[in-house]
Amino acid sequence: MKYKIITHGCQMNEHDSERMAYLLETMGYTPTSEPAEADIILMNTCLVRENAELKVFGQVGALKKWKEARPGRILALCGCMMQTGAAKDTILRSYPQVNLIFGTQNIGRLPQLVEEVHRTGERVVDITKFEDEAPFYERTDSSFAYVNIMTGCNNFCSYCIVPYARGREESRPAEKVLAEVHALAGRGYREVMLLGQNVNSYADGTLDFPELLDQVADVPGIERLRFMSSHPKDLSDRLIQVMAAHENIERHFHLPLQSGSDKVLREMNRHYTRDHYLDLVDRLRKAMPDIGLSTDIIVGFPGETEEDHAQTLDLCRRVEFNTAFTFIYSPRPGTRAAKRDDQVDEKTKSRRFQELLDVLYPIFLKKNREAIGSIVDVLFDSVSKNDATKLSGRDSQGRLLHVPGGASYIGKMEKVRITDANSFALFGERVKEV
Repeated sequence: MKYKIITHGCQMNEHDSERMAYLLETMGYTPTSEPAEADIILMNTCLVRENAELKVFGQVGALKKWKEARPGRILALCGCMMQTGAAKDTILRSYPQVNLIFGTQNIGRLPQLVEEVHRTGERVVDITKFEDEAPFYERTDSSFAYVNIMTGCNNFCSYCIVPYARGREESRPAEKVLAEVHALAGRGYREVMLLGQNVNSYADGTLDFPELLDQVADVPGIERLRFMSSHPKDLSDRLIQVMAAHENIERHFHLPLQSGSDKVLREMNRHYTRDHYLDLVDRLRKAMPDIGLSTDIIVGFPGETEEDHAQTLDLCRRVEFNTAFTFIYSPRPGTRAAKRDDQVDEKTKSRRFQELLDVLYPIFLKKNREAIGSIVDVLFDSVSKNDATKLSGRDSQGRLLHVPGGASYIGKMEKVRITDANSFALFGERVKEV
């Protein structure tokens, strides 16, 4: 019996897919990259952007023949799309080939749900709340692991569907987080990423996020520690101090901007201003001069004017981000922003998006070229997707590097001299020890 998991969306979804892969393998399934070989295809969905949602509908439609070829196969959908009525109802109404639907808090019941489909031959739907503490799992590589520290979100940004899909914030007990990190280190994992929709607001009643980060950084064997995502309104000086005090905490901070206009930020319900954001950037760089900064930016939010757009471009020039995740605004049903009658037309959004890229890409290239000639520590995690003779890994600033080498170096931290760069990656060679 073979399985294939198709993952859309963020690191949280990637982590959820890994947990589901572990559960399927405990049931005797083995992974396959070929849909034609799969006895079960599980699609982990995202609805943060309209394009992601449309892609899922297209993929599910294309799998109709796959299901008809062997009716005993299981086509399962989970993730954020299945947490909202509209998308789930569309699947139930128009895609009979889907015979298992479950929610983000039901992953721990995957074995029982698969068994129920086989036993009854009927479609199974389970979106109920479930106290989900999935068992420890092993990743396919031996160096990097996600650790979930919280679920949900309380921020209710006016454009975002996540609080409705994943629910309110719930922090995982610190003792369980620390136990999992110790277990990972004991199994040879050297890099950990702590995950949450807004890790800065973590609080389990005993520790807040800076305190948790401080303790995780002290776990023996963890050579690099990352976290995602942070909200600017909750970034504290104590968190910055903890980062600066630990060399194994990545010198990279993902600080979502969304817009450089105070008016748009207010209407997005972001709870910070551009001046506050710039002050945070200054504090991060003062404490850690070598820190790399990345961000998220949305273009074409309802009511965004040319002046609002210009302010975003200006802030990008001032900050000089190392990289950015850029998006054209798409209305998400059920959010406040989607109900507004001052939507920006598609032509204007596309033009502004290109103008944003025209500002960002030269900055990315300049920042990367500044690194040429330097020697950095790189933790290799995979063979390059584009060149089987090269390894891929990241340095302490979170920058992607491609270096000649064999798979035996995966999971190892090596010194690399940077020899070339483009806007999106660095290239180098391992520095041989004398």
